[in-house]
Amino acid sequence: MVREMSEHILSEVTDGVLRIEISRRGKKNSLTQGMYAALSDALDQAGNNDAVRVVLLRGQDDLFTAGNDLQDFLSRKSNEPSEAVRFMHAIAAFAKPLVAAVAGNAIGIGTTMLLHCDLVYAANNARFQLPFVPLGLCPEAGSSLLLPRFAGHQRAAELLFFGEPFDADQAHEIGLVNAIHAPQDLLSYAETRARKLASLPQASLAATKALMKSASAPLVAETMQAELLHFNELVAAPVAKEIFAAFLEKRAPDFSAIAPRHP
Repeated sequence: MVREMSEHILSEVTDGVLRIEISRRGKKNSLTQGMYAALSDALDQAGNNDAVRVVLLRGQDDLFTAGNDLQDFLSRKSNEPSEAVRFMHAIAAFAKPLVAAVAGNAIGIGTTMLLHCDLVYAANNARFQLPFVPLGLCPEAGSSLLLPRFAGHQRAAELLFFGEPFDADQAHEIGLVNAIHAPQDLLSYAETRARKLASLPQASLAATKALMKSASAPLVAETMQAELLHFNELVAAPVAKEIFAAFLEKRAPDFSAIAPRHP
């Protein structure tokens, strides 16, 4: 039985696997505050539900997520709690095995959330992107720490500085992706792996994941907090505001009226 966590976050539990689907195709699966809240709630409930042994996070066979819904992102007042930040902490701290199936665009948080997954399977049409610097922002979700650990400093710097798209082959090369499949085969393969995980001894899985994460967890949390401080400062700065306005107005940014910032 498929249950709506929200209008655009669907969930279903069978064979010990909670499948969470991002389902907002009309908006390229872009994430709103409400959708982030639903994702966090789903992970919180899964963590406390003995019937859930594994979580499988997915979109469709041609789309994962375009990242933040920009209109929704800009409409949040600065004094309001961020559901996106809550989700980042929820996925980073999730104790049970977490599998992702990624096809099509995985932009911004669509890529950084994968750094917290245990297994990531991608379709050969997957397209990853970390566009923070070109948007006048900085990385989030602990990616400034975790991506260099996956890719090495130089390759991570190229991906984070330029914010250019990269494909499934490159994601596999740097260790972000476990395996690549045809789009029509991706979800069935990820389901098979998730069900196999659910059949394994759960205490052993839990202990193994906890041991793998224990050394880095405090540093990840500390890095996420540091990123958030910089992110909040940058998103309120004139450069980011002009970039977002230009995007919404479908024009090139104009920085001529912005005074240069000196260190």
